[in-house]
Amino acid sequence: MNWYLNVLKNYADFGGRARRKEYWMFFLFNMLFGYVLLILTTVAELPVLMFAAILYFLAVLIPSIAVGVRRMHDVGMSGWFILVPIYSFILFCTEGEKGDNKYGANPKLQESATIQKI
Repeated sequence: MNWYLNVLKNYADFGGRARRKEYWMFFLFNMLFGYVLLILTTVAELPVLMFAAILYFLAVLIPSIAVGVRRMHDVGMSGWFILVPIYSFILFCTEGEKGDNKYGANPKLQESATIQKI
């Protein structure tokens, strides 16, 4: 859940890098919340819930694109590669570059350094 909230906190941050875990945990929780809203909408048949579901999907649109762009940066590609359907899925599943790249420091190394300090 912390990964999901971290992405929402950086909702318009298209710079830097995002780990696979950050991207896929956001994707998982996003789909869970979305499907729960849609199931509740169809079961309850209330137009207000449909409006809430549409608002939710619009609210997470920019954070979804931002974390996708940061994920592309982690594998050393431009953020525009999220527009290439199959190749972008392969890149989303690929491990990020070791060490620093032109988009920033390795987030995996930064996280392990933070854990060691604690």
